Amino acid sequence: MLTLNEEEKSKLKNCFGTRHLQFFLLFITLLIVNGQRTCLSVAIIAMTEKIPPEPSIITYPQWTNTDTILSSFFWGYLATQTVGGQLGEHFGPKWFLVGTTILGSVCNVLIPILAQSWGSTGVIICRVVQGLSQGFLLPSTHILISRWTPLYERTTVTNVVYSGMSLGVVTSMMFTGAIAESKLGWPHAFYILGFAGIACGIILGFFGVNSPSLHKNISTDERNYIESSNSVSQKEKVPTPWRSILTSLPVWAILVSSCGENWGTFTLLTEIPSFLSNIMNFDINSNGHLSALPYLVTFFVSFVPPLIADRLISSKTLSIGTTRKIFNSIGMFVPGLALFVLGFVDGTQKVTAVALLVVAVAASSFLNAGEFVNMIDVAPNHTGTILGLTNGSGQLFSILAPLTVGFFGNDKTELILWRKVFWLTTGIYFSTGLFYAIFASGEVQTWNDLENNNSESRNEDRGKEKVEGTRDIVE
Repeated sequence: MLTLNEEEKSKLKNCFGTRHLQFFLLFITLLIVNGQRTCLSVAIIAMTEKIPPEPSIITYPQWTNTDTILSSFFWGYLATQTVGGQLGEHFGPKWFLVGTTILGSVCNVLIPILAQSWGSTGVIICRVVQGLSQGFLLPSTHILISRWTPLYERTTVTNVVYSGMSLGVVTSMMFTGAIAESKLGWPHAFYILGFAGIACGIILGFFGVNSPSLHKNISTDERNYIESSNSVSQKEKVPTPWRSILTSLPVWAILVSSCGENWGTFTLLTEIPSFLSNIMNFDINSNGHLSALPYLVTFFVSFVPPLIADRLISSKTLSIGTTRKIFNSIGMFVPGLALFVLGFVDGTQKVTAVALLVVAVAASSFLNAGEFVNMIDVAPNHTGTILGLTNGSGQLFSILAPLTVGFFGNDKTELILWRKVFWLTTGIYFSTGLFYAIFASGEVQTWNDLENNNSESRNEDRGKEKVEGTRDIVE
């Protein structure tokens, strides 16, 4: 592999290249797919209204299991995280990403149809299958980012790609709220997002590529620029060092932080519309717009932390590990504090409530420069597997978060219920964020490389041989 000088690297860094098309495809995919995931959080209010905007629109006011419906996505999502990471690393992530996009989109189209045929059970089935397919989404995306991104662009690229998720929440909430209150009705929100996802999957199939080395049109200089610094094995598939991963404190730091982040994120994502409706008394259209506002602010704010983080790292002002810890702490402690204060806010303080929700959600964007990109730092060859493990574990908290609201009570017009929900979330944010700040690392772990893995295996074999030799002597 040719070594590029600093002038050539700077030129490639500032020029649009083949890698940027791949990043754009990932951005659009996450935008649409996360929009589909979010759609139900707003649509469920319209689906259960007693009086629809048009008599021809079917609603289901008799449903009392809305929290179960909202959490059902994560039942399937949890099951395929690690499998998705492993398969993506060994067979290439592209077609798994295409498959999850198309299958999840078909399920989105089927939600209104099966709701009419099988009731809430039909919706739950669609969401479980959607979750099963989307378990491949983030591991596949992370593998592609690790393969296509140079070291000093890593934080920025990861954030730009994943900002599609925030924008997906924004567009989905606003779009769903507007459609649900129109003459078209809530079913069309699922149809439109579903067919958009099918089209996106087809485009991704044509233009997506697993790695720079497999791209037919990439320039040699750009390929060398990417592959010379990202610590990803280009020739051999590195076997998964399970023991090293499972006993690594930096991996556990990412996992624990992911659990706390998932709890907070999905408490807010699934319950903001309900809080604004029951406590702040906003109608569904205003609800959709206000629910989307924190994520709209997040989309714009999220571009700042990665730029600062990459600058701190590339200028060697701070180490990768210190940078990750600082930004992760902001992304955990600030939302926790905002939700603690929100517990004191009542229905007469609408502006304050919305402002605190904006702060809580927007501050979480700092995590994109913390734990979320940190798994690429510590083991770029195994980022899909690590993301599967950490995000899969985090999804247990995603399942529990919406269900906890029901555990504290069924009357969502009671302020004390929401106070308990917000304060519990504060405690989880603080405890998991502290664990990460103590045990995280920014160094590439020794077990990332094939040579070190083989050395570890040889040491294990020598140990076994010594034990067996000692037994022979004794015998």
